[in-house]
Amino acid sequence: MYAPVSVVLPHWNRRELLLRLLKHLEGQSAPPEEVIVVDAGSEDGSADAAERRGVRVVRMGGNPGFAALVNAGIRAAHCPWVAIVNNDVTPQPDWLERLLEAAEKEGAWFACGLLLEESRPNQVDGAFDLISRAACVWRAGNGKADGPLWRQPRRVHLPPLTATLLRKQLFDEVGLLDEHFESYLEDVDFGLRCALRGFCGIYVPNAAAYHVGSATLGRWHPETVRRISRNQVFLLAKHWPPGWAGRYGWAVLVGQALWGVLALRHGAAWAWLAGKWEGIRRYRSLRRPWPAPQTARLVGLLEESESELLRLQRQTGFDWYWKLYFSLT
Repeated sequence: MYAPVSVVLPHWNRRELLLRLLKHLEGQSAPPEEVIVVDAGSEDGSADAAERRGVRVVRMGGNPGFAALVNAGIRAAHCPWVAIVNNDVTPQPDWLERLLEAAEKEGAWFACGLLLEESRPNQVDGAFDLISRAACVWRAGNGKADGPLWRQPRRVHLPPLTATLLRKQLFDEVGLLDEHFESYLEDVDFGLRCALRGFCGIYVPNAAAYHVGSATLGRWHPETVRRISRNQVFLLAKHWPPGWAGRYGWAVLVGQALWGVLALRHGAAWAWLAGKWEGIRRYRSLRRPWPAPQTARLVGLLEESESELLRLQRQTGFDWYWKLYFSLT
């Protein structure tokens, strides 16, 4: 028997996605003990439909962002394990069982599986997150063909909270998600806090799920771009050590400027600028004192993560963004 699991589903509209996901959770080979839908004021009857299926619903009355929704679900959860799952994910029937089995066997603090693109199931949506010195993140495997490289279990530091299983105790140790981020990169911030405290997890590739991706707003919606652009600066403010401009300034300038070029290509340049300006204005309020040992741990983590990012890009063919980034830095 496996330990009981609470599944937390942050949700806003897209009733059809929610009902599909609930059906797949009911069909898990190791079904969750409880499912908690945290509804952000949906206007399509999502909350009522979930309750009719016997699911517990936390009604927020508005949309405060992904981080606040997840936090409300974690507070409401009663089980020692918590699975956070986006409403546009379709897990395989053994997804939860494989994550639990691997996490308990390895004594891991969290476990994430392989996400494949729903529209192109032979293409990877993401495996785990890697962060660069620029505070720009690559969801490893995104856009790459599925294959042996993505089918190897491994230790990971940054769990993507699209579909991840975590020990509830971990939130007692490092805190809940930072609601300053609202949505996007809040999981990277959480992963960095875990890594700097020595809490790591595992990647379980045989725990597979399919993901639509940015189903609510869209990948390059101006609000999505604004928040990501801002939250990149928030990561710098919270985690980059004193004097980081001397060590990482050029990489930060190149990486975030190139991300702005991506936004420009998708018609979202003003959103990128608005996000950067908001991040800069709020930078000082998010800075915290840094003990020397934490600086050393972060430097080591960034070097390890960026080296792995470079290795995987070389093995699978460079995306133009990362090709330019590494050429210039």
